[in-house]
Amino acid sequence: MPVDERTAARTAELFATLSDANRLRILSALMEEQEMNVGALAACLAMSESAISHQLRGLRQMRIVRARKDGRQVYYSLDDEHIAHLFQQGLDHIHHQ
Repeated sequence: MPVDERTAARTAELFATLSDANRLRILSALMEEQEMNVGALAACLAMSESAISHQLRGLRQMRIVRARKDGRQVYYSLDDEHIAHLFQQGLDHIHHQ
């Protein structure tokens, strides 16, 4: 049975969020390091902290990443293993011969 309209719309929104190369680079860094703050992500990806924060805001809204506050620092990580699996499947598809 096909998915209902609401589920299809939410899934499309998820894929739209993942359709940005910079967001995917952030996810890749978080998969590698497990948890990073904005400054570390900016240095790792050679992007401004402002650009990283902007992308993280959208990723948080879609529950793709989560934030943990430690004093004045906020550390980001993948929200769950589903995201890592989805990302890895996308990479596998791209690398498939």
